[in-house]
Amino acid sequence: MKYITFAVPCYNSESYMEHCIETLLKGGEDVEIILVDDGSKDRTGEIADQYQKKYPNIIKAVHKENGGHGSGVNKGLELATGLYYKVVDSDDWVDEDALKKVLETIKKFHKEKTLVDMLVVNYVYEKEGEQKVIRYTKTLPENKIFTWDEVGKFKKDAYLLMHSVIYRTKFLKDIGLKLPEKTFYVDNIFVYYPLPFIKNMYYLNVDFYRYFIGRSDQSVNEQVM
Repeated sequence: MKYITFAVPCYNSESYMEHCIETLLKGGEDVEIILVDDGSKDRTGEIADQYQKKYPNIIKAVHKENGGHGSGVNKGLELATGLYYKVVDSDDWVDEDALKKVLETIKKFHKEKTLVDMLVVNYVYEKEGEQKVIRYTKTLPENKIFTWDEVGKFKKDAYLLMHSVIYRTKFLKDIGLKLPEKTFYVDNIFVYYPLPFIKNMYYLNVDFYRYFIGRSDQSVNEQVM
């Protein structure tokens, strides 16, 4: 069984995608990794194919015409077979110890038949020599399944982002989530469109997602540090 599907939208990612993929592979056979080559013009597609050949039971390489980040997320969700669905950008990565805890938590949900709609984790802005951790300890209850009635007020610098949410795959498919294609800045739609449909959630206080800051074409700049 695949407990979580990681979708990795890739566009001209040859110089950094391998680091991302290697961190996801720490999940072993419990994870599914879908590498979506969004019409790249460099070696991205070739690298994706090499990983699929090496890890055929874990990695799927998908090649498509360029449609933007949203189209990569859509394609990943369409093909996802894991219980949960997480988008990881190709220049970011996940923490190995936190990944183990995420998988342990999802396995517990599955064993106890208590699959929540949304799992929330911490994320970390990573810049060379600096880190800024975004946590939700003052907003969300820890170590329990909860509903919106138990959620506090989000701080201005610690609201939910794509980096911090892991959705149940069937939940996203049931509500018909589909992001706009060939459009910039679709991350917030991925996060906020599903929220009114969520019946329950769980906050796992681990520094899971690592968001790299430093590329010139990023929408988030170094001022967040």
